[in-house]
Amino acid sequence: MKTDIILCGVGGQGILSIATIIGEAAMKENLYIKQAEVHGMSQRGGDVQSNLRLSSEPISSDLIPLGGADVIISMEPMEALRYLPFLSKDGWIITSSSPFVNIPNYPDMEKINADLAAIKNVIVFDIEKLAKDNGVPRSANVILLGAAQKALGIDYEKLEEAIRRVFGRKGEAIVDANIKALAIGREAQK
Repeated sequence: MKTDIILCGVGGQGILSIATIIGEAAMKENLYIKQAEVHGMSQRGGDVQSNLRLSSEPISSDLIPLGGADVIISMEPMEALRYLPFLSKDGWIITSSSPFVNIPNYPDMEKINADLAAIKNVIVFDIEKLAKDNGVPRSANVILLGAAQKALGIDYEKLEEAIRRVFGRKGEAIVDANIKALAIGREAQK
């Protein structure tokens, strides 16, 4: 088993929380894991990206080569396209449809949507709306993770257990909100 994942978005969207949950679940499945993170001006709405490599065999490098990513999970549609050169030919993009317009020359959404639609394996949906409509507005990132679960190859139950461990110290309400968000994402992709 080998899964190379690029997680991307904008600072404050919860990319590193997704990486922590996936990493925790992978360790419980006795997988090897390597992670590299980039926090470019993340506190000011800048790009945040994480390479996450999971394998049943030892991993030499924490960086994913061009054309090597099995999955791109993106909290922001333009960020998903930024990492498109890293996607393998049979790889998946799972992304939010909601733009985070943080630059003056943000591309036109029609162009972004057309570029995403041209990709073979892509899931695009409004995680922000789903989060608000379901009473978990701070868990949109975990909705995206729920939608990506099958592409990741990690058992759903392992992700639930990881959420309990990662968020347990924050209290039962936070754990419950994130478990609910994970289920919303999974259901959105059925």
